[in-house]
Amino acid sequence: MPDPSPVFYPVSEAVTSGIRVEVIARHTPEHSQPIQGKWVFQYTVRITNESAETVQLVSRHWIITDALENTESVIGPGVVGKQPVLAPGESFKYSSWCPLKTPTGRMHGTYQITRTNGEQFDIVIAPFALRAPYTIH
Repeated sequence: MPDPSPVFYPVSEAVTSGIRVEVIARHTPEHSQPIQGKWVFQYTVRITNESAETVQLVSRHWIITDALENTESVIGPGVVGKQPVLAPGESFKYSSWCPLKTPTGRMHGTYQITRTNGEQFDIVIAPFALRAPYTIH
């Protein structure tokens, strides 16, 4: 019988309506304080417009879950203070961070995109793991 729990890796990739989202995450021990119950993870995202139309990223919705299944939803305009416009073939890359109260967790979500004709749609950010390297999986 297959394992019912999904296996998440610190890398994810998804393509929705011609927009590719790639993520890689890593634990940042220099910013973590395990004794105080704080683990910090950095994630880097690359968004590539593989469609034939110019698009703009207008907002984000992250769902962050720790090892105890505590879930936090983060919704806001743009990413890292920007709402990038991507012509066909262009990419936008940024890094951000996420604190957890446990040494493992996972993230996934969506970006809301607008086409030049005003049409809005969501693109998927596939799930990826947040794992401190010294934890048992």
